Amino acid sequence: MEVPSHNKNVILFVILLATFVTMALGQGTRVGFYRTSCPRVETIVQTAVQTAVRSNPTIAPGLLRMFFHDCFVNGCDASILIDGSASEKTGGPNSLLRGFEVIDAAKTQLEAACPGVVSCADILALAARDSVVQTGGTGWPVPLGRRDGRVSQATDTANLPAFNDPINVLIKKFSDKGLNTQDLVALSGAHTIGTAACALFSYRLYNYNNTNGPDPTIDPAFLPTLQNLCPNGGDGSTRVPLDTGSVGSFDNSYYSNLRNQRGVLESDAALWNEPTTQRFVQRFLGLRGLAGLTFNVEFGRSMIKMGNVEVKTGTQGEIRKICTAIN
Repeated sequence: MEVPSHNKNVILFVILLATFVTMALGQGTRVGFYRTSCPRVETIVQTAVQTAVRSNPTIAPGLLRMFFHDCFVNGCDASILIDGSASEKTGGPNSLLRGFEVIDAAKTQLEAACPGVVSCADILALAARDSVVQTGGTGWPVPLGRRDGRVSQATDTANLPAFNDPINVLIKKFSDKGLNTQDLVALSGAHTIGTAACALFSYRLYNYNNTNGPDPTIDPAFLPTLQNLCPNGGDGSTRVPLDTGSVGSFDNSYYSNLRNQRGVLESDAALWNEPTTQRFVQRFLGLRGLAGLTFNVEFGRSMIKMGNVEVKTGTQGEIRKICTAIN
């Protein structure tokens, strides 16, 4: 009996991710870390994320972005969750993050079920994966066993990848974390469910590089749409979808928009405009219906890889009692 092509694709996806998880275990994390010590950990986090996203869909991209910002500053150690007048949470790039209450809710339930066992860093890693699933993407096995960091400083957020970084700068920032150019393009695909404030890109619409005109790489047919959403001198806090036409679905249409010169952020648009990254965009666009599979596989692979950046395991760090403060 022949296996349907869709099922073949799913089987291939599982095999590819399982292979990469096996390769990633040298970092000290592993799938099933809490199998005996807290067997309900994934169900508890999944339920917390599902409840929050159903109530407020913007929570999904918020949690995904929070995990990214955490891993790029002192590694994936939940330092972004710590409260304080000068903690990471107060850093400029993190000022608009959302979803902290979801992590707190999951932590409260896990402390009741398995006190002192599950780290906030692992909760955040699971929540990022579950946010993708809740918006229609494909999940991946999350290696666990991270411990929580004790240092959180706003000044450490200054070198996070930025919306106006040139491609060579982005590649360097990712490389510094052990992530390559393909990881950069794959992880940028998280913008398929994100939004951005007008203040982050309106400079491209009216007076780009002091030319008194728009960025010439923006599709002229798309420009009026952006200008209507972000009028010159208007409210900079107005939020605009980064994946026009598909902001609520985790899919590869983000890359179609890049190809059509409808990238909203300058850093997104550059992924298509620069040959170094364009070839990966083309790969994720794919042919004959394979693009979605390719993007899902590579996004999951890159998330596993990013989730092992500078992790603390074993006796390093701690397991926080609450996620907002060190013990």
